[in-house]
Amino acid sequence: MSKQPKYQQVAEVLRRDIVDCTYPPGARLPSESDLEARFEASRNTVRAGLKLLVSEGLISSSQGLGYEVRKHEVFELNASRFENLTFPQTGDAYSTDVTNAGRRPHQTFRVEVAIAPEYVAERLKVEAGTTSVLRFCHRFVDDVPWSTQATHYPEWLVSKAPRLAEPGDIAEGTTRYLTKLGIEQIGYYDEIATRMPTPDESRLLDLGAGVPVLLWTRTGYSAERPVRCTVTTFRGDLNRMNYEIGDLSARNEDEPQ
Repeated sequence: MSKQPKYQQVAEVLRRDIVDCTYPPGARLPSESDLEARFEASRNTVRAGLKLLVSEGLISSSQGLGYEVRKHEVFELNASRFENLTFPQTGDAYSTDVTNAGRRPHQTFRVEVAIAPEYVAERLKVEAGTTSVLRFCHRFVDDVPWSTQATHYPEWLVSKAPRLAEPGDIAEGTTRYLTKLGIEQIGYYDEIATRMPTPDESRLLDLGAGVPVLLWTRTGYSAERPVRCTVTTFRGDLNRMNYEIGDLSARNEDEPQ
């Protein structure tokens, strides 16, 4: 006899059913009454097991609609090629990558003048309390929230590239726009971390309980100094990143991406 509490046994069996696709992504689980009968358990026990699966991000609940297995259509981002102008682009890097993957991009923008947070000021090598232009994007893939992106540009750069402070999208992408002005980003410093989301991040990214976020901070450099700091916050359950480093001529094209 299992020493696990009954609700954990319920969760374990349903978890296994989800993994082996007895209940595939998007499928609704049986009603609480049906699960009570299946597991010979009380309603409170069944609900505790379901709540555990919700906290793990495996299922979601809707008022009056029961429980549904969460869909996990993972988007693969090649961070080495992202923003690399040697690769063909039809617009900004995000729209190009999503479109090339056969998915549908959509994003909203907010542009504002703001005090650069301390960690951004450090990366931009400007004094704490310095004003920067913040370009904030809320991005979707196939209408599913995918990421938020907050890019800070220092004041000295905005005076040379005034479109950075204008509301709305820069169709060709900010990296290409700056390059046309002679401000070429020749290097990037990336930092990657994970943590649990803030309430605001959970709302913007429609995160289920227990789902972490992936934080990708990229500082872009010209030959003389840093020109921007970008913090992208990804849904941890729907994104995967990779990098290409060195000579990969021995790598097969059909290997997992």
